[in-house]
Amino acid sequence: MLTDLRHLLRLFAIGRCFARHDALGILRQELPLPPGAGPALGLFQTLFGRRQRDRRAGERLAAAFGELGPSFVKLGQVLSVRPDLVGEELAADLGRLRDRLPPFPAATARAIVAAELGQPVAAAFATFADTPVAAASVAQVHFAETTAGDPVAVKVLRPGVEAAFARDLELFAWLADAAERHVAGLDRLRPREVVASLRDWVAIELDLRLEAAAAAELRDNFRDDPDVVVPAIDWQHTGRRMMTVQRIAGIPIEDRAAIVAAGIDPTAVAERVIRVFLKQALRDGYFHADMHHGNLFVAEDGRLELVDFGIMGRLDLKTRRFMAEMLGAFLTGNWRRAAEVHFEAGYVPADRDVDAFAQACRSIGEPILGRPVDEISIGRLLAQLFQITETFGMQTQTHLLLLQKTMVTVEGVARGLDPDINFWEVARPVIEDWARDNLGPEAMLREAAGNLLDFARRLPRIAGQIENLALQDRPPAAMPQRHRRHGRWLQTLLLAVIAALLAALLLRLG
Repeated sequence: MLTDLRHLLRLFAIGRCFARHDALGILRQELPLPPGAGPALGLFQTLFGRRQRDRRAGERLAAAFGELGPSFVKLGQVLSVRPDLVGEELAADLGRLRDRLPPFPAATARAIVAAELGQPVAAAFATFADTPVAAASVAQVHFAETTAGDPVAVKVLRPGVEAAFARDLELFAWLADAAERHVAGLDRLRPREVVASLRDWVAIELDLRLEAAAAAELRDNFRDDPDVVVPAIDWQHTGRRMMTVQRIAGIPIEDRAAIVAAGIDPTAVAERVIRVFLKQALRDGYFHADMHHGNLFVAEDGRLELVDFGIMGRLDLKTRRFMAEMLGAFLTGNWRRAAEVHFEAGYVPADRDVDAFAQACRSIGEPILGRPVDEISIGRLLAQLFQITETFGMQTQTHLLLLQKTMVTVEGVARGLDPDINFWEVARPVIEDWARDNLGPEAMLREAAGNLLDFARRLPRIAGQIENLALQDRPPAAMPQRHRRHGRWLQTLLLAVIAALLAALLLRLG
């Protein structure tokens, strides 16, 4: 009872904030509400709100989320990758939601750093700037210098942020559960799933050791790469509530004039943005999922510099193959193949009509097939595709939506540098190289060889299980000698077959 009362009081405060930003009407339009709820929200808007028709609905909603604090900022960012739930326009506006707050005192930041490191800040750093270079709802960043003289950036969690997230996540879970149980039609928006996604994101962002591990993995993937620099992690000065990374000194990628003034070709930078993203997504299956302007810089040699690794995406090999084949089918107008890869991946139920789905793919692809490739938006293509697939019973694939959102962001960054950038021309060599290595006959042979090797490693245990099943009614001491010989013969025969197959595969690959 007290918990319900606490949540209701919090909802009242949230409602007033939505009303001030003229955002309650958005809820009335977008959500299937119970009878009487719509007029109640309208009355609440009249009593506590004001009209702001000079801004789009998504902009008003984003402003309300920003005022409500870190949990709502993250909720807005989660919803921004779900155009299937909130629509493309709202998703785009929420995708531009940036959390910038006034900094907390430097003395507080120093105290957190000292507690994490178990020593005074002066013992760990030769210098530690009091004025932060960035302040957001979850953390702020201070420039510092190690005792060895290395310039670094120290990210420190905002005090009280864990408690704020815990309170709001409890509220979100309470609302999601009540909504799915009591509001007809709201299960379409899958509120429990949205809250679960938010909880996963927050778990990483509130433990900076996990973000540091993400940065380190990405750095390993791009070691010695000519296109990108990922700053190194200083693990000796990293803990749960603070993270220290190599300081970068590049030009913000949104400052095109400064890039040109530095003698760097903005078109070359735009091409790097596309290549770097595709290398992450296709080659490595692990990508920076928040590649907006604020997280990208340009080094003096023209390479990209990435920061902020709190939101990352991961794609398995099956998903990467699906994406490569599906995009290729759309670009060549092979609608039947575009449909088949959805069925082969298991995204569309097998009992659906593949020809009908191919027709749906044609309805998306035909309007863009005759246009110049530099006018084709890959992000928009995927957004339309995911909308249609729901008609055919395809369950939402959150990892694909995160990929689609990142593609839209990458397109925007690249075209901000060069409005005439040909996305597909830049992407083609990366996609073709990956396809050659992962979709051709040799790739299939390599995969088969890997599967056989894995089977060979498990063979002794499998043979033992087969033998035990045959003799499970006999005590070990009474096991006839001939059964033990049969088990050894079975294992030897299977090993011989595996060895022969492996030899044939290796000869073919060589």
